Amino acid sequence: MELKQLESFAAVVECESFTRAAEKLFISQPTVSAHVRALEEELHSQLIIRTTKSIQVTPRGRELYECACGMLTLRNRLTERWAKQEEQVVHLGASTIPSAYILPELLPAYRRRQPEIRFDIHQSDSQGVIDGLLRGSFEVGLVGFQGQEPSVEYIPFYRDSMVLITPVTPHFCRIRDRGGITLEEIVAESILLREQGSGSKKCAQAYFEEMGVREEDLHVTARLNDQESIKNLVAGGLGISVISAKAAENFRRDGRLLTFPLPGAQVDRLLYLAVRKNDFLSDSVRQFLEFAQTFYVSDGETKAAQERHMRGNLCDGCR
Repeated sequence: MELKQLESFAAVVECESFTRAAEKLFISQPTVSAHVRALEEELHSQLIIRTTKSIQVTPRGRELYECACGMLTLRNRLTERWAKQEEQVVHLGASTIPSAYILPELLPAYRRRQPEIRFDIHQSDSQGVIDGLLRGSFEVGLVGFQGQEPSVEYIPFYRDSMVLITPVTPHFCRIRDRGGITLEEIVAESILLREQGSGSKKCAQAYFEEMGVREEDLHVTARLNDQESIKNLVAGGLGISVISAKAAENFRRDGRLLTFPLPGAQVDRLLYLAVRKNDFLSDSVRQFLEFAQTFYVSDGETKAAQERHMRGNLCDGCR
């Protein structure tokens, strides 16, 4: 017994006609007839007596109609309540950089435009966010790289760059004052790296590979899954690291870290909005996606200009 069969049966009883029931439900008359016949076969009871001019509901048909009305009413109430609740909530998964440095700018601006919207936010590394998106834990992911999952669509919305961060010591101040750090000097230093699932780690790894440096050649002091911990440890003198320029900005501005362009090439990467392909998205989610795609684009830039802006010198590991 299926709800669509009960819906067809109830419509026949209410309309006193298979034809009018089909018109009400926007389906074919043979489909309505098949639904009613399937119910009669399953319940081993005649529910409707058909004549050439009219229909008559049997006592068991009348009993089933009352039950069907109750079940359909409960379904309608449930779907309406859920739709209303979901319309006001955007479920987000965000990797480290977006959750710490992008969402604090993006969400208050969106709330000023849509004050009734609430956000349910889960933080993980980029791969964890993609995995959660595939499980249906949230509707939108903000991640630092494109995964290989064919069922996920990745929409670029923010261009970031990778920089080297160092403690503020006389040694690194001298390097800064002379104009920059060399690759050989980086390799000679103790270095802190992100965990495997992060977009920052993939981008840093792609840079070193492009420069011909293997990870075994680096003096890795620690691996961490938290960007703030890396910044604090570098500021404390444990080593150097390669991180997002967006993440490094506050420590650099406060004089707690020095930042250097990576020698050899500017290393940029994109941050992405990730959604499941062909997924049902509420109006709130779609509006948030549209807002996020244009938030970091300067006034007057077209979408074509945004796409050109997003392209360019990106590390292969972050495409």
